[in-house]
Amino acid sequence: MAYVPDNVVEALRGSHQLGLFLRIDTDPALHIWFGVNDVPIGFDSIDPDGTVYLGGGRLIGLPSLEVLVNGTSDAVDFTISGVDPATGAKMLSSIPPVRGKQVLIGLTTLDEYYQPMSNIIPIWNGVASHTKESGTYGQGDAGATLALSLAVVSGENTRSRPSRALWSDAMQRSIYPTDAFCSGTARLARGVQPAWPHFG
Repeated sequence: MAYVPDNVVEALRGSHQLGLFLRIDTDPALHIWFGVNDVPIGFDSIDPDGTVYLGGGRLIGLPSLEVLVNGTSDAVDFTISGVDPATGAKMLSSIPPVRGKQVLIGLTTLDEYYQPMSNIIPIWNGVASHTKESGTYGQGDAGATLALSLAVVSGENTRSRPSRALWSDAMQRSIYPTDAFCSGTARLARGVQPAWPHFG
């Protein structure tokens, strides 16, 4: 079977509705999709028995999702806006710790009844960093609202992981504590000629 099923490819060639899905690997895992009803679906390799993705409302925008090799990328924010302060406070107090948890973004096309045409096709993954909140004051009859965001990073974009820029013994041992592969690099960098073994 292809990575993207044939019926999804065919739907993408014409006019189509797109379903976007967000999974955060907390305990228990958080499953949200950008729609108005709950959908029984899952990622093939992660949710083999399926699960239910909760409707998170209409998607206003999706940040640019970058995947860089041997580089760093900006953090992206996934935001829910228009939340009343009481609900926002309950959400923030009830969510499990998210820092360091894997975040998966996937998609599939929806049929004429707004039902998924395949399992979720993964397109991007990152690591959750932290939650943020910002508020706006209401004018007139409108009350104050909150915007709740989750910052997610990908690649080597966390301060807790040093850049692997040198082949030094210290850096090698920070990755693999028992690996002595680079233990002689300081000596060899000074121009010391190693004594190579002679096999007779």
